[in-house]
Amino acid sequence: MSYPRGSVSSASELGRLQILEVANFSLAGLFILLQLVQFFILPIYLLPKASRWEYLVIPLAFTITPLWALLHEAIHGVFNSSSRLNRIFGRMLAICFGSSFNILRLTHLSHHKFNRAITEKGTEIYDPANVSCFRASIQYFYYIFCGLYLVEVSSIFIFFLPPKIFARMRSRLLNQGSLQEKWLAAQFTDEAVVRQTQIDGLVIYVILALSACCFGQHWRIFAALLILRTFLVSFHDNVYHYGTPLGVTASGHNLFMPRSISRLVLNFNLHRIHHCYPNVPWIQLPEYFVRLSGVYDQHFLSAALNQLRGPIAASETSSNSQAVDKRHIPLQTP
Repeated sequence: MSYPRGSVSSASELGRLQILEVANFSLAGLFILLQLVQFFILPIYLLPKASRWEYLVIPLAFTITPLWALLHEAIHGVFNSSSRLNRIFGRMLAICFGSSFNILRLTHLSHHKFNRAITEKGTEIYDPANVSCFRASIQYFYYIFCGLYLVEVSSIFIFFLPPKIFARMRSRLLNQGSLQEKWLAAQFTDEAVVRQTQIDGLVIYVILALSACCFGQHWRIFAALLILRTFLVSFHDNVYHYGTPLGVTASGHNLFMPRSISRLVLNFNLHRIHHCYPNVPWIQLPEYFVRLSGVYDQHFLSAALNQLRGPIAASETSSNSQAVDKRHIPLQTP
């Protein structure tokens, strides 16, 4: 299976592509419905009937993880073979997620481009010569418990700054930023992209404001929902790269999950396979895993707990890509 549709070479591959696209459309509809349930149907219809419905926020909050996995497909352009539909559904899913599609797409693609490079390193990596372990720990735990998602949501505000201030910030990054910051700033020189980001941001904030009004006296449940979403996104994102070696762009952890859970998160746990082949749709990742004789680094729960060990000094991790275990690079071309 490959994209675009014109490159499909056989009837069986075309059939698989159609099945994948139907599955993606169905999942998108489901996740959009679930967002409507948690933000509007729950406070307007369910909570007034019985207070026990408040516990529904827990499973509803957890849906943000598979939602991100599907949005991630649109970010890589493999949600649908039509680039127009890919962007439309990508923007809708991003709004449900809580940030602009352009922000999420470009920052994620920069992550792939600069993964574990000196400009990005990793959330947990710090230089003892520049910052103490204590300060690095505060920054690290803030980031994995809530910081990442807060940055993704709040970064939209930048696009509502007065045009002159926004242009000045962009120019400063283009001239003085790191290689990664320069790359990102260059992507936002297109005024159409900036305009789309503003529209998406406005829709998101209107939805949140209306939902807050709908919860009314149940505002604590609304706050709990947002806190849970913030924690789940931030904590889950870091698991797949904690402790991976510096200097290896196509790296990440393949983490074991029961097959049903792995399918629920669209095989996102096969993260090293994804980084080696970022344009492979989620449904094909297990095939690549088998064909490449892939191995699991550890159980997902073990990896999740492992990141609680805290930040890692740069001197404690290898920056030499030649010294990296062969599991961290593609073993062969499928």
